[in-house]
Amino acid sequence: MNLHSSFLALRSVSLACSLALGAAATVHAAPDAKLLAAAEKAQPAVIESLKEMVLIESGSLNVDGLLKMADAVEARLRSAGFKTERRKATAGAGADIVIGTLKGTGKRRIMLQGHMDTVYAAGILNSQPYKVDGNRIYGPGIADDKGGLAVMMASLKILADAGWRDYDTLTVLMNPDEEVGSVGSGELIAAMADQHDTVLSFEPTAAKSVAKGESLLLGAAGIAQATLEVKGRASHAGAAPDLGRNALYELSYQLLQTKDVSKDIPGVALNWTVARATGPINQITEKAQALGDIRITQPGAEKKLEAALQAKIASGKLVPDTETTLKVEVGRPAFVAGEKGRALAEKAQAIYKEIDRELALTPMTGGGTDAGYAGRSGKATVVESFGLAGFGYHARDEYIEVDSIVPRLYLVTRLLTEIGKQ
Repeated sequence: MNLHSSFLALRSVSLACSLALGAAATVHAAPDAKLLAAAEKAQPAVIESLKEMVLIESGSLNVDGLLKMADAVEARLRSAGFKTERRKATAGAGADIVIGTLKGTGKRRIMLQGHMDTVYAAGILNSQPYKVDGNRIYGPGIADDKGGLAVMMASLKILADAGWRDYDTLTVLMNPDEEVGSVGSGELIAAMADQHDTVLSFEPTAAKSVAKGESLLLGAAGIAQATLEVKGRASHAGAAPDLGRNALYELSYQLLQTKDVSKDIPGVALNWTVARATGPINQITEKAQALGDIRITQPGAEKKLEAALQAKIASGKLVPDTETTLKVEVGRPAFVAGEKGRALAEKAQAIYKEIDRELALTPMTGGGTDAGYAGRSGKATVVESFGLAGFGYHARDEYIEVDSIVPRLYLVTRLLTEIGKQ
């Protein structure tokens, strides 16, 4: 064989190898047949669990309903071998936080979290009952977050039945006040998350009618409240209006001059949403107040916003002799998954491909979640939205998609086994 022929032969072999490698790269790993079969077998029980939980009205202020929810989830955790305890939320309605723990034989400390409360008032089932309609199951709170709880508990039962113990500690935390800012549980979530290596949070993912595909969440806005108060001077609106100092006028002026301040500050947004004034109709308004919703997507951005608002307020007023004060109070912190969270989410993407499904990674959303508390210190790797696909939460006709149950069960069980191997 001459040199030219040898070169052609080598090039042909190289090309063939490259094509073979390229073809191999497009082939997804085969699914874990046992876990997939277990997920398929568990679907009817998940649906029954969803029905049981939806029929328990558990608004954030409905302590009786939240206690019934706590009973239901605690019983399921015990059936999966967990040791359980309850702690009272430190603020708010004072319902129970349910905590389950399980010791294993591995190295990783893993925490799963979700919430038992909904946004709905008592009696909501009279107008929005539980119902099944094809691929959708409707009910108040079924997606946010009872679907997440159902996936969590069913996944843990699948793994318990399979004898999986590849973890040091497996912890479950279900709180009763997420929808009102986790005012009585947020600090506990943060403290417990810091004792774990990984936290999976079980808020829902968007339904196919809303998004192209299911996703995991890598970021969620923190939430703060701005309070703007104006003190003026009362006076008779008919006999001596000029002697008064109208706080309502000054409040309106300050709202208008501060409404666009946040647009020049990266990582924060402000919208004034509530205004109120006190006093009778025949009196020049002495006191007026406005509340603003603040969303934070970069840590510390709220401090820059507060400073800018104070400067704008100090720059001028409409009504002389009025006094305007501003207060910014931070509630739930922002969630940013970071590199470790993204790496874990990418592992989840690969797992979804095993069952020929795509999983998007959403970098940020304007809604706040308890992943913000779990990831506040940065000690744990945190990823959000392992719950079911659905929509209509915080609105009418909330639903989940039935065909998301098996994939989500497979995703959670497979991902937990992979985390255990680390």
